[in-house]
Amino acid sequence: MTTALATPIKSRNPVLVWLVWPLITLGIYFFVWYYKIHKEMAELRRDPEAPVAGPLLVMLFLSWTGIAAIISFWRTGTRIRQSQEAAGLEGTCNPILGFVLNLIFGLGILYYQLELNKIADSYAV
Repeated sequence: MTTALATPIKSRNPVLVWLVWPLITLGIYFFVWYYKIHKEMAELRRDPEAPVAGPLLVMLFLSWTGIAAIISFWRTGTRIRQSQEAAGLEGTCNPILGFVLNLIFGLGILYYQLELNKIADSYAV
């Protein structure tokens, strides 16, 4: 009998994260998700210096500038790739692709969650 190792990265349904919960909560769920994924990535990498609340605060208070949101979303893709590597996986998350997909119906969120699910799935085996 094998037991799966625990990971702080939670597997989430990407369609629910991208479309359903944000529609039901009038966009509030995006901020909850954004905070949770940064917290989980910091726990996975055991990095006390990793930003958790900072990216959320940028999205909440500086997204109106446009450039701050772009930089935060871009860095999120980079952190996901680093988290994949910390989990012993190939870093497949591409911040450029995440940014471009985010311009198309916000599909970057769907893409980022799919990439995070790779980490959760690797621990579930």
